[in-house]
Amino acid sequence: MTPELLGQTVRDVVVAAVAAGELSLAVPDEVVIERPRVRDHGDYSTPIALSLAKTAGVSPRQVAEVLARRLMQEPGIDAVDVAGPGFLNFRLSAATQGELAGVIVALGAHYGGGDALSGRSINVEFISANPTGPLHLGHTRWAAVGDALARVLEANGAHVAREFYINDRGVQMERFAASVMAAAHGQPVPEDGYHGGYIVDLAAQILSENPHIVDLPEAEQLVEFRELAYALQLDQQHRVLELFRTHFDVWSSERGLHESGAVPKAMSRLREQGHIYESDGAVWLRTSTFGDDKDRVLIKADGELTYFASDTAYYLDKRTRGFDTAIYLLGADHHGYVNRLRAVAACAGDNPDVNVEILIGQLVKMMKAGAEVRLSKRAGNIISLEDLVDEVGVDAARYSLIRYPVESPLVLDLDVLMQRTNDNPVYYVQYAHARICSVLRKAADHGVDWAQATYDPGVLMHEREGELLRSLAQFPAVVATAAQLRQPHRVPRYLEDLATAYHRFYDACRVLPRADEDFTDEQLARLWMCAATRQVLANGLDLCGVSAPERM
Repeated sequence: MTPELLGQTVRDVVVAAVAAGELSLAVPDEVVIERPRVRDHGDYSTPIALSLAKTAGVSPRQVAEVLARRLMQEPGIDAVDVAGPGFLNFRLSAATQGELAGVIVALGAHYGGGDALSGRSINVEFISANPTGPLHLGHTRWAAVGDALARVLEANGAHVAREFYINDRGVQMERFAASVMAAAHGQPVPEDGYHGGYIVDLAAQILSENPHIVDLPEAEQLVEFRELAYALQLDQQHRVLELFRTHFDVWSSERGLHESGAVPKAMSRLREQGHIYESDGAVWLRTSTFGDDKDRVLIKADGELTYFASDTAYYLDKRTRGFDTAIYLLGADHHGYVNRLRAVAACAGDNPDVNVEILIGQLVKMMKAGAEVRLSKRAGNIISLEDLVDEVGVDAARYSLIRYPVESPLVLDLDVLMQRTNDNPVYYVQYAHARICSVLRKAADHGVDWAQATYDPGVLMHEREGELLRSLAQFPAVVATAAQLRQPHRVPRYLEDLATAYHRFYDACRVLPRADEDFTDEQLARLWMCAATRQVLANGLDLCGVSAPERM
């Protein structure tokens, strides 16, 4: 019995008690089922009686005692205890707990998913970068975390669009063009330009494919170098992200936003709603009305549009495209954007608590041999996504970036991430998956097809079996909470606990018989548990975008 089914059973019992006149109260839509902190208190617990007592006119303990009497008659429940002020603690029969392994195997890749966000359309923008160089370590964190967040949202029924915002408008593009053009002519890069071996590489490729570009007038050259280098660098970003298993559904261009007329259209809408005014020759959006520390300039006195004008139009563009919620994943230096974007949503008539969310991620440092790694061989003054992948691989890079809360600064120890030991978290989880695959292969070598064998969950009586089953039962709640709280790090942390529970089970419970023995019913049931655990590990790793190897 899963926690969800137990919750439904409790709700059905409440309905029956109300119908019988034993209680007078409003029936809850859902029942919270938890794991007791103290194992001796039972397999599961619910505080439902405490909340029901508010409308029942009796004490929580009286409500709990009424429900306990009825719950004791439900199949699969061995005991129900009323604890403290009115908590209900459950002990399930071994057969009831063991049924979960069969449920997991039957559901396969679908186990862990839910429908809490069904019907919701969510835009997740998790990289906003200049197309003027390689993606750096901060972008790399968001590439992993943003994709994992999108995956857990989808697992809970949401329609999700992953979006990359290209900062391709502004002075940085002209500096980029001047840098590549200088390198093409064998001249020093301007002091305020972009430095690094990749600039030389871009210049060489452009010259190879367009040898006559240097014959153009200087102004035309600059434009050509800008556009060609822009296309090449954006393509490089696209390729390295795909290598990192991070696919974007939408690549949205700031320049395209202006060229499409979306910016003046957004300002016209906000002006009509009374939130735009003019002062000192500039055009302002009255964001202070909605929690911002001051109003924001959209058009400067000299007629130049601000970055905030783009940000404003971009939010409205997302909402126009039909997204219920726009989630932004921004860097540590973007705290000021939180109130600004919320204010933009409010100016547009939206609910800032529903239609826009901003997550701020902290910095990442790389350590190797006890010292911080500071520079990239090709990118100059940054560590790039490619550097990290080259050093530790996609799996270790993604997993290590996802397993920490984004609001926490992160230090990656490359020496640990390259180890094939249990000190490396991703290796620890992947090894558990590979170990189970090995067990199932050995069973097949014995001539046993566990999937076709009779599964008797009632024989699973060992304490470690119950511990593993309870851990497996937690997975849907972990995925749901990760989506609800926008905290994908909960998934890898859970997987590590599950791997520990499996290793403890395997060490205490013989799964494979000795050479001269036949499989017992108990061992066949344990093979089902192995298969269920393998499935959950694979499902969880997939939510992280990490592979689940069958051999290591």
